[in-house]
Amino acid sequence: MTLATTDLWLERNSGMPFDQTWLEETRVNKSAVERRAATIGTRRTVKKEFQAAWLLRAITLIDLTTLSGDDTDTNVQRLCAKARNPVRQDILESLGATALGITTGAICVYHPFVKTAVEALKGSGVPVAAVSTAFPAGLAPMKTRLEEVRASVSDGAAEIDMVITRGLVLGNKWEALFDEVRQVREACGNSRLKVILATGELGSLTNVARASLTAMMAGADFIKTSTGKESVNATLPVTLVMVRQIRAYLERTGYRVGYKPAGGIRTAKNALEYLFLMRDELGLPWCESHLFRFGASGLLTDIERQLEHYVTGAYSSAKRHAMP
Repeated sequence: MTLATTDLWLERNSGMPFDQTWLEETRVNKSAVERRAATIGTRRTVKKEFQAAWLLRAITLIDLTTLSGDDTDTNVQRLCAKARNPVRQDILESLGATALGITTGAICVYHPFVKTAVEALKGSGVPVAAVSTAFPAGLAPMKTRLEEVRASVSDGAAEIDMVITRGLVLGNKWEALFDEVRQVREACGNSRLKVILATGELGSLTNVARASLTAMMAGADFIKTSTGKESVNATLPVTLVMVRQIRAYLERTGYRVGYKPAGGIRTAKNALEYLFLMRDELGLPWCESHLFRFGASGLLTDIERQLEHYVTGAYSSAKRHAMP
């Protein structure tokens, strides 16, 4: 298949029939993955204005997230205000970036706050993502999970972040996992589906690879590492495994699937490592918000501090970069 000429290159992933043989043939060499991942932070580096440019890009890829038990309409509204204006105006002016219209990639909230976020973001172009499907464990009855998805879509969520049933992976019930994701994909309608694999609970990198493929076969628009609630969340080895499955799926079907690492990405340096990996493994289209997102809340503060350091030569206190 010539990827540059296929019409599927620009289409939303519609999935494919379940292919058990493809899954059984998929294996991961853990040692090789870990060796490659260890070089990601050393193979590339950017400095000065180039680093500032990459960090501005990283801001546009953040799903600014609040998923706490004490969330309120007020703190969601404040988070939305930050999504609209993620960098202090004086820093943008010093960078000559005021005309770029920089916002975060999305806001990510629990279902009860979807309407609040949609209203707060009206006219900004920033989409609302809802963690709907009994997040973070995903163990409610399927009927309940689907009802929550439909309710979130009805309230205006442009994206749905679903969690899979981890036991289906651990029990090698791949077709059941395919059916689960497919049902949620259908319930999403025109809203995009990001499938959270909870990779820290899947037992092996081979399971991560097979779960990634299964989710894409079922029509996932994005595959995502974690809920952020597991003991192990996004890591570079897991990312390498997942993006190589995205590449394999692209080569077989022509469909481009996005990637979202979530949980534990807190520094600008770490964000750049993920961007370099995406550029090397999948190319520049996967450094844009329709194909790559960071699931993060604290990351933005460190990026702002690094941008201010570039402008002033001094590191500022985190309190100068207000977050809700």
